[in-house]
Amino acid sequence: MSLDISKIRQDFKILNQTLYGKPLAYFDNGATTQKPQVVLDTISHFHNSINANIHRGVHKLSEESTKAYEEARETVRDFINAKKTGEIIFTSGATASINLVAFSFGETYVHEGDEVIVSEMEHHSNIVPWQMLCERKKAILKVLPFDDNGEIILSKLEELITPKTKILAVTHVSNTLGTVNPIKEIISIAHKHNVPVLIDGAQGVKHGIVDVQDLDVDFYAIAGHKIYGPTGIGVLYGKEKLLNEMVPWQGGGDMISTVTFVKTTYNELPFKFEAGTANFIGAAGLATALKYYKSVGIDAATDYETELLNYATSKLLAIDGVRIIGNAKRKAAIISFLIENIHPYDTGMILDKMGIAVRTGNHCTQPIVDHFGIDGTVRASFAFYNTFEEIDRLIEGVKKVKEMFG
Repeated sequence: MSLDISKIRQDFKILNQTLYGKPLAYFDNGATTQKPQVVLDTISHFHNSINANIHRGVHKLSEESTKAYEEARETVRDFINAKKTGEIIFTSGATASINLVAFSFGETYVHEGDEVIVSEMEHHSNIVPWQMLCERKKAILKVLPFDDNGEIILSKLEELITPKTKILAVTHVSNTLGTVNPIKEIISIAHKHNVPVLIDGAQGVKHGIVDVQDLDVDFYAIAGHKIYGPTGIGVLYGKEKLLNEMVPWQGGGDMISTVTFVKTTYNELPFKFEAGTANFIGAAGLATALKYYKSVGIDAATDYETELLNYATSKLLAIDGVRIIGNAKRKAAIISFLIENIHPYDTGMILDKMGIAVRTGNHCTQPIVDHFGIDGTVRASFAFYNTFEEIDRLIEGVKKVKEMFG
């Protein structure tokens, strides 16, 4: 299946604008993706026609809103092939999903002297919650390293796991290196030692089909705004058995069954972990985004993004003084690079004046930049609505930066 990129771009009106008199080339998809018109229409329609709080309402709008919210849950379940809708927890984003597990799983299973393993390439959102857990419970945080190509050293995993290891948390796709980790193999190794695994799928869920049953993953975190959906909505997939055993991490409406001043009993899954007013409009928008992505063709989109990645990589490496950080054999459409003796911020600001949007800095992965002994990088991250012509503009922009500072 081939993509009609010009037709796809018509679905993203924000791309058809100029910045500083130049057409926008949006290469900041790792930070947030743009939203197709159908997602914006869903949100607008909800606000204008359905808006009412979900669950418990007996009036028609509440019933329609509840129906849309629970249909969105089923859409997510189908998208990642979870076994049950009760395993799909709506959160405010991937960060909230990880924090939920770090707190609730941690309170239930982690005790003084126990161990938690994370990889060296994690986003801060998949480091800090585990550090907080370890500080709270007097547990030990251990780090699975990666090599200078940006690939996890799998042989080290067996060495790190001990009978005290309670959970392993690792990213599916590095938001800085672009590395696509062999998560099925990682999960298999961990499960051999009865260690559950959380996968940070913020980047991974949009770079190929995710099947949580095939992976046998215990927890998988998703951010809606990184897969063409709204901000403020995310998903935690968790195996039913673990979720049932875990304590809630927030208290309030919807997560309760009964409340007295003597004792509160908790609701069944998934509501046990959805305290307070849910982002029901965000959930409907996310469901529309997932359906849109499937209609484009996930495999076709991923293949096209790989073509963009390979094209950009070869063009950048042909420029004297350009260094790419992260050269794993399996990469998603993310390139972090440096131009010799030029600060990433300077590069980013000049590219911006040329209408080219990139991200600069440490990308919330300070341990990665520390690994390479650098301050940060310029990151270009691609989506299926980007074009080869836009990459040519990026290359010319990089050459212009080099010329200006040379």
